[in-house]
Amino acid sequence: MLISYRGHPYTLGATVTGKGVNFCVYAPKAAKVTLCLFDKSGHSEVNRLPMFRHEGGNWSLFIEGAKAGDLYGYRVDGDYRAEKGLLFNVNKLLLDPYCKDFFGEFTWSERHFCHLPVGHLNPSDNGCDMPKSKVVATEKYVGVRPNTPWSKTVIYECHVKGATVRHPEVPAKLQGKYLGLAEPVFIDHLKHIGVTAVQLLPVHAFINEQFLTTKGLKNYWGYNTLSFFTPHKSYLVSDDINEFKLMVERLHQAGIEVILDVVFNHTAEGGIDGPTISFKGFDNLTYYSTLPNKPNVYINDTGCGNTLNISNPVVLKLVLDSLRYWVEYMGVDGFRFDLATILARQTSGFSNQHAFLQALNQDPILSKVKLIAEPWDIGPGGYQLGQFPAPWREWNDKFRDTVRRFWRGDEGVLPELAMRIHGSSDVFEHNLRGPLNSINFITSHDGFSLFDWTAYEQKHNEANGEANLDGHSENYSFNCGVEGFSADPKVNELRLCMQKNALLTLFLSKGVPMICAGTEMAHSQNGNNNAYCQDNCTSWLAWKNHQQHHPLTFFIQDLLAIRKQFAAFSYLFYVHNSDSRFAVNWFNEEAKPLSPEQWREPSRKWLSYTITDQQLGQSLLIILNASDNTINIKLPQSAFSSNWKLAITTAVEVHKTDIDSYLQVPAKSAWIFTSIKGDE
Repeated sequence: MLISYRGHPYTLGATVTGKGVNFCVYAPKAAKVTLCLFDKSGHSEVNRLPMFRHEGGNWSLFIEGAKAGDLYGYRVDGDYRAEKGLLFNVNKLLLDPYCKDFFGEFTWSERHFCHLPVGHLNPSDNGCDMPKSKVVATEKYVGVRPNTPWSKTVIYECHVKGATVRHPEVPAKLQGKYLGLAEPVFIDHLKHIGVTAVQLLPVHAFINEQFLTTKGLKNYWGYNTLSFFTPHKSYLVSDDINEFKLMVERLHQAGIEVILDVVFNHTAEGGIDGPTISFKGFDNLTYYSTLPNKPNVYINDTGCGNTLNISNPVVLKLVLDSLRYWVEYMGVDGFRFDLATILARQTSGFSNQHAFLQALNQDPILSKVKLIAEPWDIGPGGYQLGQFPAPWREWNDKFRDTVRRFWRGDEGVLPELAMRIHGSSDVFEHNLRGPLNSINFITSHDGFSLFDWTAYEQKHNEANGEANLDGHSENYSFNCGVEGFSADPKVNELRLCMQKNALLTLFLSKGVPMICAGTEMAHSQNGNNNAYCQDNCTSWLAWKNHQQHHPLTFFIQDLLAIRKQFAAFSYLFYVHNSDSRFAVNWFNEEAKPLSPEQWREPSRKWLSYTITDQQLGQSLLIILNASDNTINIKLPQSAFSSNWKLAITTAVEVHKTDIDSYLQVPAKSAWIFTSIKGDE
């Protein structure tokens, strides 16, 4: 016979103590909350115990003798009035919002829906189709963290499964798993490139949307969260969540940080007609944003059916508790927040003084980790690039689009290109932020891969089952004369050159560089620019023997060596003409300052400039020619040596010319020269 008593209401979730387990949940409008206990198989319910209500809306129960590994769930009874946003249904077994682990898989069934249709209570019990929450005894992470400064950070955005599922040198049982990322052969690859941080697509436990399962597809990316504390289970080898912590520890030992892409803008429960899995059943109106006068209508700023109500203190606490758990207990080093504008939107609109941002800023743990915003969503006033406060960093889509347009050969891009490669001061400097607040990227998981940017001018998303209507239609891409794969050596030569041009611009711009996994091996998604549901070779990286690196891998390595050598790229502040140490100068073809009229010439599709560090005696000369013509350019005087030294070029052929006078710069090519004191 179980011995149970009131317990305490202070810590939400299942907390293991020396004598048993304290269970606590938040359900302020519930009439009754019942704790359901299950046997080890998860199929048989062995006990139902009423919980005790406390002031503030928490319910608790302490069970002596309960232990880590025990399985449980909740049933919440109360008013069902859908028109009022009250969705209590005691027939639904609910996942603990604070569960650190669960047992079993979620199976789609009509039994999960609170009502069929809305307004008619669904009496079906969903217990057989629900995973069961599992009690976990948590231990804090004790590994040594790299603590890489932003000035030295290079981000590699990757998918846990897609990164290693086809890697021939990763043991078969580890392919596509957390421990696959911890394998020496994968870590060596990251180190070979020069990566300092992996940014993992969502690892919070997620489920497939029902509309995808009916089409035989899966949610591959993972932006459909089921639990904010539990690692996604299919990435585990032995169903042990400590495998995630081991992965982090091994990456840390190699000096590589772990950043998580987190989705706190919506959950897998969808709209008002979606399933009741967890949050809806405890208190729908607490967890989700609804129209002020229509509590049965969800605000859908995410496009996914619901919007998490982070303005509510209880939901804010849930998010902060989740973030702290992943830092303190799982060892991660930072977060990239999906659709981050939503997290700081008040009734009056976006506010950089929102309670969420203030809470992070004052939190003794979270204020010290890396925080990255995707600064847009589809809601009102959703585009907020540059508006987040320090110490936030932001994905800079203006950098992405400007660099793509320049190398595509668009007219009139030069003035904005100069702003982007100089750190986007027009975006960030207004609120005392520097160039390292910009996360610069050319491609990410969302959109064309870098190879596809050079091979497709139209999206090809037919495999997604949406008649090619999904995904962005304007990708600022350039197919080099042939749509899709080509056997023409000249076409492929140009495509490789274009990829190098984009990468050179990325790594020699001020800001924090990020590349998408597969960039270094010219990965293609066959023109699919929205491969969120492609859990197959479209998304999985195609590896060769680790000794057979793609030319782009070596090219990135060379670029990062230059970036590391020159202090201008790690400088925390913007460089203007008045700066005494650094100087940036822009030149025309005669090595004279570029005039205002020349800046505005639509047909001018090339740029020549120097970055000089007077203190260290370093200077870089960078020439970018996106035109279709060879240009003769007079090189400016070398600052610290008798002549410029060619460091890198993307040109296929380097013509032997008098390098101290005029240089022939072929079409669609980029050049880097160095001048270093004492280097003759």
